[in-house]
Amino acid sequence: MTNASFLARHRRALVLCVATLALHYAAIDWVGGRLSAQTHRPSELPASLMTAQLRLALPKRVESQPLEDVAPLAPSAAPRKPAVSARPAVEPVAAPDAAATAAATSAVAAEVAAAVGSIEQAGAAQAQTGTPPPAVAQGETPAAVVPDAAPRQGLRRYKVNLPPSASFDMTVDRVDADGTKWTGSATMTWHTDGSRYNASVEAGVSVLITRINLLVLRSEGEIDDYGIAPVTVTEKRARRAETATHFNRAEGTITFSASERSYPLLVGAQDKATVPFQLGGIGRADVNQFGSDIDIQVGEEKEATVFRFQLIGEEEIDTRQGKVVTWHLSRPPKPGSYSSRLDIWLAPGLNWYPIQIRNTEASGALTTQTVSNIKMTDK
Repeated sequence: MTNASFLARHRRALVLCVATLALHYAAIDWVGGRLSAQTHRPSELPASLMTAQLRLALPKRVESQPLEDVAPLAPSAAPRKPAVSARPAVEPVAAPDAAATAAATSAVAAEVAAAVGSIEQAGAAQAQTGTPPPAVAQGETPAAVVPDAAPRQGLRRYKVNLPPSASFDMTVDRVDADGTKWTGSATMTWHTDGSRYNASVEAGVSVLITRINLLVLRSEGEIDDYGIAPVTVTEKRARRAETATHFNRAEGTITFSASERSYPLLVGAQDKATVPFQLGGIGRADVNQFGSDIDIQVGEEKEATVFRFQLIGEEEIDTRQGKVVTWHLSRPPKPGSYSSRLDIWLAPGLNWYPIQIRNTEASGALTTQTVSNIKMTDK
């Protein structure tokens, strides 16, 4: 009786509690369903491949030694005329005829030319390898004396892990020194099978309904222990003839179709098309290598100079596929060598590919190439 009386008195309160719990449960279930539907609703925006990005700690800065210029190889020097020495008196002999004299002179000239050629080849090899010249036996004198082809020079060796093959669509924005603005597009390709490579850059601007190619670079060569090893690079600029630069590894020289000068070929030498990918390979192999300046010999149209790249820091670059975390490397102008500034932004989270390249000319003209799409080409 007591329990029945208690239930009768509190029946209304129990019904209200049960109804309240049921309503709360229904409300929570409805809100959860709405949130789930919104969470899984497909986005109207195109999918981005740059959602997860790698952020690495910047290496500690290490000061580098002053940069030294690479001197061109000296032209072949004419052999010195042998000195005339006093001789003891001898009985006079009949003078040789003119034919015999000419024959003897030709023979001596041939021997001197052969000696000069061998010395020049040895000098070119020394410039690349740094090996000392063979010793001359006591009492021997060289047939001809020529100056060294170039001072012995070498660069720091880097660990390199080259990025995989890919092609890049890029936007081009140019501002002339007078403020005139141009827009265009570029295509950059990089392909390697592990032993050989080819790379190219084609950049142009749009003028009304036509396109003008500003630059076409094509490079091909091998992959060695130092990374990319160019053999030949051709360069074609608007309203100028095509030029070629040759990396002669057997002779240890860099030569040019547009100039008679030649330079010693240093280890790790690159051309303008391969520099961004060599830098990317250095980052992929060991980021701490960027703690000090990166020195790379670069063969251009008429000369080969050493580019010194410095790590500026981490920056986010706006692209058509979103923001990309990059490492900014810069080669400032060097008076007497090159007057322009070159900036390259590499993306650690995207195989260390070059995402943006900017050239600032001495006049103030600015050309910026920014990646808009990357297509992996490895199969």
